[in-house]
Amino acid sequence: MKKLMNDYQPFFHLDGFRVIVEKRGSSERCISEATVKVTVNGETSLSAAEGDGPVNALDLALRNALIPFYPKIKSVRLVDFKVRISDGDSGTAARTRVLIESTDGEKFWGTVGVSENIIEASWQALVDSVEYKLYEDGGR
Repeated sequence: MKKLMNDYQPFFHLDGFRVIVEKRGSSERCISEATVKVTVNGETSLSAAEGDGPVNALDLALRNALIPFYPKIKSVRLVDFKVRISDGDSGTAARTRVLIESTDGEKFWGTVGVSENIIEASWQALVDSVEYKLYEDGGR
């Protein structure tokens, strides 16, 4: 709502992120790794994490980069992740809507990201989830 009302002040600036998914040989498991670089109040934070899939790795890397500035987000965790395809006729090029439900152990909230790229849609929803917690706590 704050974005729509032009009352939005971001808590951090994204300098960039990278997500790698690697499959080695006949192993049944893929390895997912994400790197996130953000700037908070003029200070740069770079973090990398491995996860159980690319979105989990991205979530962990983002929170690891931000926790030194905003310790309260340590309690935030993703509890549900859903993907919906907007236009089934476009196949793998369709717009993707990602819905994330998060909690801090007390409250639950949902966020949405939309893009043709599932990782970008996931990023949007992850960022909104973290920023919601920060707005609720007054940025502490």
